[in-house]
Amino acid sequence: MLPSRPARALAVALLAAVLGALLPATAAQAAGRTVQGGRLDWGIKSSFQSYVTGPIANGSWSLTGGAATVGGNRFRFHSATGSYDPATGAFGSGFAGGVRFLGHRKPDGGHELDLTISRPTVRIAGGGGTLYADVVSKDRGSGRVSSAAQVPMATLGLSGIDMKGGATPIALRDVPATLTAQGAKAFAGYYTAGTPLDPVSLTVDTSAPAGKPAASKSPGKKPEPRRTATAAGRFEDAAVDWGVRRTFREYVTGPIGKGEWTFAEGAQDGGALFRFPRGRGTYDPKKQSLDAGFAGSVRFTGADGLDLRLSAVAVRVKAGRGTLSADVLSGGDRREAVPLVTFTAKDFTPKNGLAVLTEAPATLTTDGAEAFGSLYRAGTAMDPVSLAVAVDAGAELPALPDLGSAPDPSSDPSAEQPAQSTEQAALAAASDSSTALYPAIGGAGLLAAAAGALHLVRRRRTRQNDNQPPSHPRS
Repeated sequence: MLPSRPARALAVALLAAVLGALLPATAAQAAGRTVQGGRLDWGIKSSFQSYVTGPIANGSWSLTGGAATVGGNRFRFHSATGSYDPATGAFGSGFAGGVRFLGHRKPDGGHELDLTISRPTVRIAGGGGTLYADVVSKDRGSGRVSSAAQVPMATLGLSGIDMKGGATPIALRDVPATLTAQGAKAFAGYYTAGTPLDPVSLTVDTSAPAGKPAASKSPGKKPEPRRTATAAGRFEDAAVDWGVRRTFREYVTGPIGKGEWTFAEGAQDGGALFRFPRGRGTYDPKKQSLDAGFAGSVRFTGADGLDLRLSAVAVRVKAGRGTLSADVLSGGDRREAVPLVTFTAKDFTPKNGLAVLTEAPATLTTDGAEAFGSLYRAGTAMDPVSLAVAVDAGAELPALPDLGSAPDPSSDPSAEQPAQSTEQAALAAASDSSTALYPAIGGAGLLAAAAGALHLVRRRRTRQNDNQPPSHPRS
């Protein structure tokens, strides 16, 4: 039975009103958006990691450019930049950081296996996607080193994913990746084209293009002169960056610790490091000495009973040697100003209003070993320490790697990832993975009530899993 004319008119009017309310949001989404900030998590190929560090290649891998690890077997690349068009779904974003693999050490100290993959870029258009990267590799036969920028390394399986209409943040989880012919060549021939690689996950923030800046009300006004701190004493601002220890972070978030770290009082996450900002104290540029305290705290918790909080971080540098200390709260026991690590600080003079110490190697102290529950011995190499002290008001501290907005827990690709193995992967097991796009669609709920639900397609597939049992945090 057809509805009466008044009923139909009411329904049409209601739908028109709803669509009219959504038009401004839809029009805003149709404009191109800028990608600024975000992360890409990719293990490249887990079995390759295991091979490199296993008894045959007997090698290692190292991170460059601020890259980090997540859960033990994925590398996290940071500071996304690019563009996104909600109208067409076209997406392009580059990420910073890299990883270098070394193996098969030769008598002369070199390595037969030498591969660096950095600056991954994801491009999606017309329903297809490709992951590009800068690659430096050594040929297995000739030993010739080749370098190539933005090699199309992998094709991305995007079947069932609609990239159109998304707002911020845009997230993709466990997207299947397959090695291309160009990627196989860049990979120094270790794998053939068509080989499945580890899945790719990313989360990026997007924003509408900024409008034109408003005209200055005082076009002829001169800028204020830069204010300089005293020759010896007060400084303008300072920050210290320290990641504690990479394998400790991997243990916390891995399948044994099943934990996390949380920040308070202004501490910031840089992926491979934690930043403690708003330094206050004294600095002497002539003596290159520093005595400063910093804001922020970080707390590590885990399913195995781990509960460790570091706060009131302080750094003292004198005569080319530095010490980083902190208040330590563990198992209800609180200790203040514990000297955790020492580091070398040979050149700490200001240049252009900024004194910088970059990735100074750090060594665990006896007190630090006790603070970590004797998990590590005194003398263990910990993550390096970076310092920045602004002695001029106009000097800016080095930028922190931009990880973008934290993804929703349901779409966080780092939630349960196996830790990296130290043995060669020999067997593979099948496991389920999901791939989905998680954009925030403004007004979707209202539209669904009047004209049907707007939904995103999830697709489940099986993939080969080369991951191995977790490493111990001591490694």
